[in-house]
Amino acid sequence: MYDQIREDTLFIILYSVVTAMAMMASCYLLSRRGNAFATDIKTPAHLRRWTAVFLAAFALNHVWYMPIFFLSSSEDIRLCDLVGGLLDSMTIFPLAIIVLLAMLQDRRRPIWPVAVMFVPLAVGNALCVATLSYDFLPVLYLYLLMMGMGIIIYMVRALRQYGRWLRDNYADLEHKEVWQSFVVLAIVLLVFVVYALTNENQIFIYVMLAVSAVLICYLLWRVETLSDLSFSQSSINEEAVTTQEQTTHNDYGPFLQKYCIDTQLYLQHDLTLLQLSKAIGTNRFYLSQYFSSQGTTYNAYINNLRVDHFVSLYREALASQRYITAQQLAQESGFRSYSTFCRVIKVKTGKSVTAWMKDCVRA
Repeated sequence: MYDQIREDTLFIILYSVVTAMAMMASCYLLSRRGNAFATDIKTPAHLRRWTAVFLAAFALNHVWYMPIFFLSSSEDIRLCDLVGGLLDSMTIFPLAIIVLLAMLQDRRRPIWPVAVMFVPLAVGNALCVATLSYDFLPVLYLYLLMMGMGIIIYMVRALRQYGRWLRDNYADLEHKEVWQSFVVLAIVLLVFVVYALTNENQIFIYVMLAVSAVLICYLLWRVETLSDLSFSQSSINEEAVTTQEQTTHNDYGPFLQKYCIDTQLYLQHDLTLLQLSKAIGTNRFYLSQYFSSQGTTYNAYINNLRVDHFVSLYREALASQRYITAQQLAQESGFRSYSTFCRVIKVKTGKSVTAWMKDCVRA
């Protein structure tokens, strides 16, 4: 395969371009504090740093493999290839898992288990380098496959917990959900695994270049568009200070009516559970418990109020024979995303927005 690559000038050029893309993306993430593509979004600093480190490792490992394209000795090629595999197992693979974990902002997860998981893989690759042999690779591929399955199971559970945490704390989920990122990165990882097992196919190496370019662009977009959901320490300290009356109060219905419904606080975009709990004089923990006791979530509670507001506005528009679009009414009702509004009204009424509006007209 390397003999074919050595004679393929186009591949070498594209390989160099992808390497340069990764390095430039890493430098951009490290050197720029704000977002260039989504200026209104503040992204998690630790995700930005870890993604930059991953992209830098990705670029440097690509640089390491470049001599293979020009070496003629089979022994030198094998050594370079095996050392590259060792570097991959110590940098790119574990860093990819850490980037995934950094996207989950419900809590900080320790990264030392990731290092422990990759120790056997690194040791096995080190043995391959020491013996200049590929004999251990089938075992390492099997271990990598089993580890990948374990990581997928863990991430599915973590994403479910993260989704519940989002619904318990945020009314608007735009720029906060990450399950799509996991699906995309899982597909990319699968392609890399297939490549490792079938790297004799020259066409597939072009597919890998395309996938690598897409991965770099996607990670850059993901970092730029994911909102920072961390609570400041001062906010946490402030919400811990509550009156005895409020901390022992089990029914927040009257408080929600007075400080959320009557004031139409629910119309505020990106209203969080922390902000609402401060408005009624309690903290997130007690208010979250209250919503759970009512069989709902904070997200469902706020969005139901917004749908009711939309219904009221639409009926007023019909009565006054005033034309107004559903998108505009949804915006006025507190929904930042029209797709979110469509999903919520479908759950609440069992009908699409268009079908519901037609029924209102006929009624």
